[in-house]
Amino acid sequence: MDRLDNTVRPYAWGSTTAIPTLLGTEPTGEPQAEMWMGAHPGAPSRTGRGTLAEVVDADPEKELGAASAAKFGPRLPFLLKLLAAGAPLSLQVHPDLTQARQGYEDEERRSVPLDASHRNYKDANHKPELICALTEFDGLCGFRAPAETADLLDGLGIASLKPYVDLLRAHPEDAALREVLTAILTADPEEMSRTVTETAAACDRLGGAYAPYAAIAHHYPGDPGVLAAMLLNHVRLQPGEALFLGAGIPHAYLDGLGVEIMANSDNVLRCGLTPKHVDVPELLRIVRFEAGDPGILRPEASPDGEEVYDTPIDEFRLSRYVLPEGSGVHDLTLPTPQILLCTAGTVRAGEHELAPGRSVFVPADETAEVSGNGTVFRATVRL
Repeated sequence: MDRLDNTVRPYAWGSTTAIPTLLGTEPTGEPQAEMWMGAHPGAPSRTGRGTLAEVVDADPEKELGAASAAKFGPRLPFLLKLLAAGAPLSLQVHPDLTQARQGYEDEERRSVPLDASHRNYKDANHKPELICALTEFDGLCGFRAPAETADLLDGLGIASLKPYVDLLRAHPEDAALREVLTAILTADPEEMSRTVTETAAACDRLGGAYAPYAAIAHHYPGDPGVLAAMLLNHVRLQPGEALFLGAGIPHAYLDGLGVEIMANSDNVLRCGLTPKHVDVPELLRIVRFEAGDPGILRPEASPDGEEVYDTPIDEFRLSRYVLPEGSGVHDLTLPTPQILLCTAGTVRAGEHELAPGRSVFVPADETAEVSGNGTVFRATVRL
């Protein structure tokens, strides 16, 4: 197995302290948002044999296993991250596989440069993802029932919100959500900025259920995404709890440290809370206008101590082992590629001793024995 040297991405929303604290390093004073573990071309992990992308490219069948290479192609199908949010991320959705292929082919046909600020589809893959909290973790996930959102907005007592309240109460669920989100994103910018400013002040004054949106508005004053965020369920995860974000589900992470895994893609359609491009027509094509419970996931334990976060996705499978002192050696060998990440204590993986935040890549069928006193997450694929 290969010890991984991973890149930390300094996105502006990142916490300045969460990842350094986990790694036991001194903060730099700059945001440290995501640590990437995998073979994504944007920041592939480094090994003693070259980057992980180069290692996989040199012999996909050996590194990934014949079945994984046949099913997903000659690339590592998932990307594992440590994600540390110190401020809200952009409100966003991801396409399904068909939408991603269509969108990518369309932009390629129109010769939209891959690095263009208005480009939506960087690849032809979907991007389902799972976030598992390491600390208390706040986020937004999926639409709240329209009637509940109407009550929330009505409680602010703001005249300019009345049309949205009426729409949410007068239409069927999917039509109500579509009409209100469309109205928010296409409103006159100056009028919307005034409404958001007034909304933010009211949320700050009232607190309680309004407090998360006051905090969002503090980071993004006047942004229409503040109102769009109020259409969504606010979720607070406790350590060990997780959220699965499927195609078309609007979401945003607000604060906290977690382990995130996703299909190996960079396709994002933004709804707000960002200075980046918002393609409203394409966004409305991708969003699933369905209200519902966000569905907090808790791991399902197996007899060998593996705790699995069950999702309907084949490109990734996330689980963890909480190893008490003296629990002996656990054999994690699989016919699929794995990344093992320590998040607490000290774990020995083969010849490597892993402290929190340290990880290894295990090629398919290579012996993977772990022991120690700590927590290790296992990322692999489902065949």
